[in-house]
Amino acid sequence: MKIGIPKESKDREYRVGMVPDGASALVRAGHNVMVERGAGSGSGFRDEDYVGAGARIVERDEAWSSPDLVVKVKEPVGDEPGLLHPGQTLFTYLHLAAAPELAHSLLDAEVCGIAYETVQDTRGRFPLLAPMSEVAGRLAPQIGAQLLLKDQGGKGLLLGGVPGVMRGRVTILGAGIVGTNALRIAHALGAEVDLIDIDLARLSEIEEQYRGTVNTLSSNPGNIERSVLGSDLLIGAVYLRGRLAPRLVSEDLVRSMQAGSVVVDVAVDQGGCIETIHATTHSNPTYMVGDIVHYGVANMPGAVPRTSTLALTNATLPYVVRLANEGVQAAVQDDRGLANGVSVWRGNVVCEGVAESLDVPVVKLSLIP
Repeated sequence: MKIGIPKESKDREYRVGMVPDGASALVRAGHNVMVERGAGSGSGFRDEDYVGAGARIVERDEAWSSPDLVVKVKEPVGDEPGLLHPGQTLFTYLHLAAAPELAHSLLDAEVCGIAYETVQDTRGRFPLLAPMSEVAGRLAPQIGAQLLLKDQGGKGLLLGGVPGVMRGRVTILGAGIVGTNALRIAHALGAEVDLIDIDLARLSEIEEQYRGTVNTLSSNPGNIERSVLGSDLLIGAVYLRGRLAPRLVSEDLVRSMQAGSVVVDVAVDQGGCIETIHATTHSNPTYMVGDIVHYGVANMPGAVPRTSTLALTNATLPYVVRLANEGVQAAVQDDRGLANGVSVWRGNVVCEGVAESLDVPVVKLSLIP
């Protein structure tokens, strides 16, 4: 199979879809790997490293139009959907529920779009979402702590406090992978943390793990309101497979927070769970709503590309090898978890969450010839 690794083009997106060791594994399996010139440089991988792995360095158009399988990190942007052609497979983070224009472009292109974020394993977990969720979760409190500095627009507060001064307070919405990794860092920084989730069993596990040093709260409007109003840093960490994130915090509630408080919504690529959030870029990461600092960068792990690329390839490579060795259709038919990753298939929407967001019928993948 011909496999293309294009260079990422989102703002300050320095990750790459495959490391040289991954390319080597695919070449050894008999596949033709094409890497766009300079694709790995932002993560510290030279073109020469890919050539040494047996890949071929190509220009942009060939990396997109020639392969049977295009492997990326983030969704196509700009004119990139137009470089795809019918019958190709795109394997990347897509988040189409929050990107209707892109969804329609991929439908028009009649490609198979497999989204990393909705692939599941036999235990119902999201193995390709997990590594970047870990990175984004750990980054969120660090970024929030930085934005709380006065010269960044924050209230001038040190999250961990000092002897004789109260600690800062962090509210985390969601106890999944993002939320628990955010908790780990916020707790280590010395902040007082409220963790809110609907899963009481999960909250019990965290209560035991942290020996009562974290406030675990059941998700309901009253608990959310009280916690948000007392927070210096609010972190959104909610995820629903293939769907828009639920809006848990209203604009009125955000505007009622203390001046200089900070909002970091990691769920922004699924539309966000905080009403006032919208996507930003690494070049212009923040904006103000009233007196509240908002951070909405949709590709947070791109800020640490070396770590992120290595972690992502560890997770994606077995799936890429399977898609290449078996063929896309056979691999999807044989693996229900991989089939759950398919958002669009040659002009049809096969993911319920995407169909809901586009207000179009969903077609069962098993019914498509």
